[in-house]
Amino acid sequence: MELIGSTATYARPKTSHFLPAISTMASSYRNPQPVLAMNPSANLWRTNSYYKGSSTVPTSSSVQRENFDLVRAKTMFYPSNRTALSTRYTPDDWYKSNISNYRESESSRNSAERLRRDTIRMMQDKEQLTRLTQEKTSKNIGERLNDIVFWRAELSHEIDNMVTEIAALTEVKRRLERALAETAGPLQVSQECLYHREKRMSIDLVHDGVEKDLIKEVEVIKSCQERMRRHLDRAIAQLASNRAAQHELERDMSDKVTAQRIDGRCHHLRNTSDGIGYYRGIERLDPSLSLPDSWSKFTDDNILLSQSERAASQKLRDEIEILMSSTSNEMWNQFNNANVAFTNRISETADAKNSLHTHLAKTLQEIFQTDMLIESLKKALRDKECPLKVAQTRLEERTRRPNVELCRDNPHHRLVGEVREIEDTIHKLQERLMEAENTLQTLVKTKVTLEHDLSIKANSLFLDQEKCMSLRKSFPSMPRLVGYT
Repeated sequence: MELIGSTATYARPKTSHFLPAISTMASSYRNPQPVLAMNPSANLWRTNSYYKGSSTVPTSSSVQRENFDLVRAKTMFYPSNRTALSTRYTPDDWYKSNISNYRESESSRNSAERLRRDTIRMMQDKEQLTRLTQEKTSKNIGERLNDIVFWRAELSHEIDNMVTEIAALTEVKRRLERALAETAGPLQVSQECLYHREKRMSIDLVHDGVEKDLIKEVEVIKSCQERMRRHLDRAIAQLASNRAAQHELERDMSDKVTAQRIDGRCHHLRNTSDGIGYYRGIERLDPSLSLPDSWSKFTDDNILLSQSERAASQKLRDEIEILMSSTSNEMWNQFNNANVAFTNRISETADAKNSLHTHLAKTLQEIFQTDMLIESLKKALRDKECPLKVAQTRLEERTRRPNVELCRDNPHHRLVGEVREIEDTIHKLQERLMEAENTLQTLVKTKVTLEHDLSIKANSLFLDQEKCMSLRKSFPSMPRLVGYT
């Protein structure tokens, strides 16, 4: 047995029938008895009969009747001693602690075994990765060598073509001797037409075919003037450009030869090769000046520049050959093309003006019909107000039915559906009314736009038909263009 209020710890009795079952003791610890509130002067011994009792709280009189189970205590009751009893562990806690330790041990062993397996697999994977990486690097260097060989062949071919073109242009440059044609008059007419067409307004100030032909006509006339005066200078400048492109190609060729020699040596290096060694931090050093795309683009740009210069040189040689025989034909053909473009544009503008008149009349008719539609929608909305009031009033009146008569019957469902149906109708009518009003605003804006566009088209017709075409009647004839009086 145990002395309540003493500082002695509890020891398990030798006989198995002295204390109650563990569950009973646990219940006693979880549910302290009201006897703790007794007077501390009543220091009593607690026997096993105390723990075997039922869940009812024993009274003071019943304890006194069991004199054979009671012994007077010689110590005082202290609440701290009872706290020591309340904080003891149960057998369930003991078993749970053991199971927790078992599980933690098993988890630690599993983690160690997983780490060992993962480490071995990682070492094998890294060995294979290192070998594959080296093979891929060697393959990439080989591909790089192939690219260098390809571009060397392209550069060599382009250098040969450029040398040939420089020799041909040098020969053609010596053949320049001619006089200027009488082109001041046609040039002034073309420029006057361009100035007049700058007076077009708004959307008609368009870069149309007429303007393109007029600009081209000015360019053709100026080209005819300048080519005869400056053709020799152009040939000299083109020769300088050709030699510069040839120099870039030859320098790029020299760099390709050096790079091919270095990459070829790197491509043949192996793990057993001589001359390999550690170069700490070399992977962090990046002396590169280009990327693969920019590297190939650099050579490609050099070749494209050389091809462009060769094309310009060939074009210049052709111009020298046909310059005077084609000058008069070019100006006259361009003059005819501009006149055809003027005629087509005047016809298009007149057709557009007529179409605008037609659309304006239709727009005015549509504005009138839209106004009528808006009035009809407003009337339909007013007509839906009374049915909605009737349905809502019926619903409100039927809410006053007494007691069980306040039934959710078929008339109630029908009235609710009627209200929702009318409200949906009103909502749709309001949406259509809003759409109609927006449409009306759009139509009014369209009307204003059409009227403004009509004035623009009239101004454009006056400029093209009256101003420009009257000036172009004074364009010189073919004999005057070739120098005849």
